[in-house]
Amino acid sequence: MNDSGVKDMVRLGSARGSVAAAAPDSRDGKEDKTWLKISEWLAKQMSGAVIYAAFGSELTLSRNELTELALGLELSGLPFFWALRNWDDSIVLPDGFEERVKGRGVVWTSWAPQLRILAHESVGAFLTHCGFSSITESLYYGHPLVLLPFSIDQGLIARVFAEKKAGIEIARNEEDGEYTRKSVAEALRLVIVEEGGIYREKAKELRILFADEELHDEYVKKFVEFLQNHK
Repeated sequence: MNDSGVKDMVRLGSARGSVAAAAPDSRDGKEDKTWLKISEWLAKQMSGAVIYAAFGSELTLSRNELTELALGLELSGLPFFWALRNWDDSIVLPDGFEERVKGRGVVWTSWAPQLRILAHESVGAFLTHCGFSSITESLYYGHPLVLLPFSIDQGLIARVFAEKKAGIEIARNEEDGEYTRKSVAEALRLVIVEEGGIYREKAKELRILFADEELHDEYVKKFVEFLQNHK
């Protein structure tokens, strides 16, 4: 897909309300306390080294998906912050996982300030389910993407940004459509270590488009005018 195709997606996102991400700010004392704890851990990590992993508020991973994702993060050897929403008693992480990654990885099971995390200098890539809002927020800060789509339009979104080299899609088995710990680890290392420069460069190029708030406002304005003129 060429640059005009990406602009079409940005235009569509603006029409749906996914305009350029706002800069992070403080909302209340509770958020500040949460952020203080998270930022203390992030500050101990190397610049551009941390994988931020989050999959929205609606996706619930199966037991196997959760296990392979966790073990893939472990196998990568990279520091990570995993915002694991929808936590309940049915969620079971692999035996010994949290102990083995202690200090290097964090599994955060409550609300996390995503924009503040993405704005932190230690974050180097975003492991995402490819919701367009998440894509927008990541590229607003120039972070390359590790793409793991699950449903609806996420597969199409993943392929667009993989083709643009702004990220890489985690490979799935042709037989059953499942991903493995190995495919997760390989994709993470490609983006952060082995071929990271390519993906960072492309993500920063797209940042110019995704962080242009005037452009997004113009898209919304034109969309509203279109609705008014075609009642």
